[in-house]
Amino acid sequence: MSLSITFHGAARMVTGSKHLLELPGGQRLLLDCGMFQGEGPASDALNRRFGFDPKSIDALVLSHAHIDHSGLIPRLVAEGFQGPIYATEATRDLCEILLADSAFIQENDYRYDAKRAKKQGQAMTEIGPLYTTADVDAAMQLFRMVPYDTPTEILPGTTLAFIDAGHILGSASVHLTVASREGVRRITFSGDVGRYVDRLLPDPKAFPQADVIICESTYGNRDHQEASASAMELLGHVQRVCVQQQGRLIIPAFSVGRTQELLYQFNHLFNSGQLPRVPVFVDSPLSINATGIYRKHARLLQADIRQELERDPDLFGFPGVEFIREAARSKELNTRKGPSITIAASGMMDAGRIRHHLFHGLRDARNAVLVVGFCGPGTFGERLLQRPDTVHMYGEEVPVNAAILTMESYSAHADRNELLRWISCQDPSLVKQVFLVHGDMQAMEGLKERYSDAGFRHIEMPRQGQRCQV
Repeated sequence: MSLSITFHGAARMVTGSKHLLELPGGQRLLLDCGMFQGEGPASDALNRRFGFDPKSIDALVLSHAHIDHSGLIPRLVAEGFQGPIYATEATRDLCEILLADSAFIQENDYRYDAKRAKKQGQAMTEIGPLYTTADVDAAMQLFRMVPYDTPTEILPGTTLAFIDAGHILGSASVHLTVASREGVRRITFSGDVGRYVDRLLPDPKAFPQADVIICESTYGNRDHQEASASAMELLGHVQRVCVQQQGRLIIPAFSVGRTQELLYQFNHLFNSGQLPRVPVFVDSPLSINATGIYRKHARLLQADIRQELERDPDLFGFPGVEFIREAARSKELNTRKGPSITIAASGMMDAGRIRHHLFHGLRDARNAVLVVGFCGPGTFGERLLQRPDTVHMYGEEVPVNAAILTMESYSAHADRNELLRWISCQDPSLVKQVFLVHGDMQAMEGLKERYSDAGFRHIEMPRQGQRCQV
C-alpha cells in the first residue's frame, strides 16, 4: 500500500510539530500544525514556509493546543486550507484563546517594528505578521470536535481515535487506522506524552496496537525528580526567598498547564495552613482565560480531583492570590515593596509579561527565578539557566544577581522511563517502524537506546523535510 510520512517540523528539534501523511487514496492528512519557536531569526523564516501547499491538505488532526503544535493553523487557513480540523473539545477551547493571543502579539510586534523602522528611515523587510486575528476567526470555524476513545472516520478509509495523553487539558495521542486494497495500516502519533504522577490530569492511557509509531522525545535521555516531593520543595523556595530574604519569587510558566498546576499546589498549601501569607500574583490574561477553561472541563481531571471539587469548588483560587489583566497593574508589581510570588508567561521567557518582571527582578540578590518547565535551545530561558553574569534585555546589560532555581518535577512531558511506560502497551514484534520526533539529538539517541533495549526495531530520527514510506 502506498503510504508515506513527511516530517515538516519537530524533526531533530523540539518545536514546529508538523507531519504530513499521504494516504493510499491520494488524500493528504496533516498531523499538527505547530509554530517554530526559539530559533531566533530562523524561526520566522521556518514559519513562513510550510514545505507543502496548504490548499492540497484534505484534513488536519491536532493533538493538543500548545502553540508549537497548533500555532500555524491560522496561517495554513490564510494560505488556502479549507478542510476540517479534528480535535478534542478542550483543545478547541484552548486554541481559541491561544491562537487569538498569538495573533495579537504578532500584529503588535509588526506595528512596533514598522514604527521603529520608519523612525530610523528604514524600509520594513517583512511582508506582515504571520497571521491576523481575522485568520484565527476563520480557522476556528473549521474545528470539528471528537471525544476521546471514539473511532471516527475522517477521510474515506481513514479512522481516527483520540487517546488521552495526560499532557495538558484535552491533549491526545492520535491513533489512525488506514484501510486500502492491500490491507490496513495502524499509525499512532504520540503528540506530547504526559506524566504518570498524581496531579491534575489522569495518567496517559494505553493505545491500540500500532504498526507505525511517531513518538516525541523531549526528555528521552533524562529522568525527572520525584514529583511526590514537589509541594515541599516549592514551599521551601517560598520560605527562603519570600520569608527569609523578603524577596520576589518570579516563576515563568506556560499559560496552559503549568500555571494551573502551580495554582493547584499553592491552593493545597494554603488550605493546609502551610503557605506563608505572601501575595501571589498571576500576571497573565491568557493564564486567567485558560484557568477558566480548566474549570469548564473539570470532568477531564483526575477522579480524586473531581471529588476534591465538591469540598473546594475553586481549586485554583485562594485568599491572597490576585489575577491581573490590566497592563498598568502588571507594571505596579515591579515597584511594590515587600515579598511576593509572581507567575507570568511565557514559560521559555522569550515574550510576554515575564520579560518585564525579569528585567526589574534579576538585579536584586534577594529575588529568585524559579524555572518549572522546558526551555528550548536558543530561548532566553535556556540562556538564563546557564546562569550568566548579565543578560541583554531592552537595550541594556542586566546583571543576574537573583538566584536561578529549577524544578523539573513540574514538567508536563514524560521522561525517558515514562516514555518507555507509554509504549509498553505495544508488542514490539508487531511494530514495523518507530520515528522519534520533538527532541534534540541527544534526547532522541537516549530514547532510541531505551526503546531498542525493550525490543523495538527500525527506529529512525527523521530530518526536516524527510519523506518516509511506511
